[in-house]
Amino acid sequence: LATGEQLCLQRGFTGMGLSELLKTAEVPKGSFYHYFRSKEAFGVAMLERHYAAYHQRLTELLQSGEGNYRDRILAYYQQTLNQFCQHGTISGCLTVKLSAEVCDLSEDMRSAMDKGARGVIALLSQALENGRENHCLTFCGEPLQQAQVLY
Repeated sequence: LATGEQLCLQRGFTGMGLSELLKTAEVPKGSFYHYFRSKEAFGVAMLERHYAAYHQRLTELLQSGEGNYRDRILAYYQQTLNQFCQHGTISGCLTVKLSAEVCDLSEDMRSAMDKGARGVIALLSQALENGRENHCLTFCGEPLQQAQVLY
């Protein structure tokens, strides 16, 4: 799954051939099909793994990072900006990479992307709401709508 994620970040999902994945990961074809019924099923598992790790990092930052909620939200975006400045792209964001080919992805993969993105938005929304309640953030509208705009 980690190898597939790296290949997808470089080539996209449709650009990543199954043969290339298996060769790079040093996995026999039979072993692959023991765990995944198709490349698309692999893609769903890869997205679920990616978002689980992303959600864990974001939860840790937003719930127990330094400073108040405003500081933590700004730190989240500063990390993204730093990564962009270092690599010239948002290199670790599978959502951004795969969004360009979402029409070519299976319904299950689109659903996994949607679920993952909704989870990120929910975390941001909760942090915005907490920041508003703690008087360190002021904004118009509902936290969920603001989180959708920010994400």
